[in-house]
Amino acid sequence: MDFSILLYILGGLLIAVGLAGVVLPALPGVPLMFAGMVLVAWGGDFIRLGWGIVTLLGVLTMLSILADLIANLLGAQRAGASRLALAGAALGTVIGLFFGLAGIVLGPFVGAVIGELAHGRHGGTAAKVGVGTWIGLLLGTVAKIAIAFVMLGIFALALLL
Repeated sequence: MDFSILLYILGGLLIAVGLAGVVLPALPGVPLMFAGMVLVAWGGDFIRLGWGIVTLLGVLTMLSILADLIANLLGAQRAGASRLALAGAALGTVIGLFFGLAGIVLGPFVGAVIGELAHGRHGGTAAKVGVGTWIGLLLGTVAKIAIAFVMLGIFALALLL
């Protein structure tokens, strides 16, 4: 098998897994997509997908990571989350993966509430922090999805033009 064909296949697989990872919090979706796009560019000797496009895709990848982190922190911070709430939200996200879509949606909220309760806050404050953390995660995911589709559009246009 030709090496470039192998790069195209691996690149396509990484892009597909990365696209799923954009909404599944346990997978680094956008970075996986970027890695796949770099492999496809390499397979084509960086002719259609030149270094300028690859650099732009890399910048968008970093912007996606930054937007996700900032949205998560701002959502939790606005609600007054403790470090235990943040840790609980992260743990709830991971555990939630094992419970399908409901777990993915509710895991961060439940984890943040449990973290706040463990921190010694009462139920109302814990719920407020849980909602704030969940909204931050949601906004971060929306930003990642938007950036991922912008990246896919740039990638597709560069390949087709």
